[in-house]
Amino acid sequence: MTKIAIISIALGVAVMIVSFAILEGFRNEIQSKIFSFGAHLQVSKYDTNNSLEVEPIGGPRLIKDLHRFKQVKSTQSFARKTAIIKTKEEVLGVVLKGIDEKDGISPMRENLVQGKFLSFPDSAASTDVLLSRKVADKLRLKVGDAALFYFIQNPPRVRKFNVKGIYQTGLDEFDEVYIIGDIRQIRELNAWPDSLVGGVEVVLKDFNQLDPVSDHMYENLRYDLKLDKITDQYAQLFDWLKLLNRNVVIFLILIIFVATFNMVATIFIMILERTNMIGVLKALGATDNQIRSMFFYRGLSLTLRGMVYGNLIGLGFCAIQYFFHPIPLDPENYYMDRVPIFWDPTMVVVLNVATFLTSLLAVLIPTYLISRIRPVAAIKFD
Repeated sequence: MTKIAIISIALGVAVMIVSFAILEGFRNEIQSKIFSFGAHLQVSKYDTNNSLEVEPIGGPRLIKDLHRFKQVKSTQSFARKTAIIKTKEEVLGVVLKGIDEKDGISPMRENLVQGKFLSFPDSAASTDVLLSRKVADKLRLKVGDAALFYFIQNPPRVRKFNVKGIYQTGLDEFDEVYIIGDIRQIRELNAWPDSLVGGVEVVLKDFNQLDPVSDHMYENLRYDLKLDKITDQYAQLFDWLKLLNRNVVIFLILIIFVATFNMVATIFIMILERTNMIGVLKALGATDNQIRSMFFYRGLSLTLRGMVYGNLIGLGFCAIQYFFHPIPLDPENYYMDRVPIFWDPTMVVVLNVATFLTSLLAVLIPTYLISRIRPVAAIKFD
């Protein structure tokens, strides 16, 4: 029974640590992929047009205004333009998103899986683009190939771009639509001066403060600007992540309940097995509290041993998966190619404290049965 109790506590702690590490890793991976495309906030010109192509705004002035907010960590200019890619065998409609690394390194670099990232020469606009793996497969393009981009405008324009690299996020909302290029190409196509951009992406210092910061920023920006939160633009993804969080909380509560129930059963059985001993000790003058403390400290010892083993198993599994990735995933279904792990020491401590306190309560409750045991009946108990 003591071995069963130790194994129960150990498995409970290990499963909680692994579950939370995987959930947080999954959530952070998904969020980082979303943020690489849209940051936390997007500021653009306010209009009634639902098209991805928006009216231009003054980039330098807007960026200067945004950096006056203390919560802003970084900004990056962007512009979008719809296009049709034509190869010898395929035709596909896409959105060319122009970026500029003048204000900082683009987070899109983290999604690169093949080739090299865009270069931004000072002399002229770069003719290199990044394709998603899905778009590259559909168009049968690889790194180094060239493709014609047709832009439907007046007059129509055509540009020849070279595939510099291939990215993959696993999120169809991006991989099936966006091509990444130099923002100066879009400026030339739209006949914009260098000071104009389609919008500015804003990264905050603390994503958890998104709602109050966006409200404060909205109240202090110019009336002709529109502020979009990433949680509104991709609400279905963030609602899905919230649902996962809720499910894991329920799962963790069930695990703690099972572990503590096993501990209660173990202490009950220990008391029944030692009924004769309890009767003898009471006959010799031992008090209920003295006998109760014996079983309490025994249960405490089992709990601590189980927690130590559980932490070793849980953290060991997380370390193996984090460094060596033995468990793969299908990117088509899980948006990533391996089980992610996120290290959060605070949560590990919280899980251990919660397990310890509930186990103490589980150990303490059955020990009150000792006060109902009578020495005469206990000595004769078989």
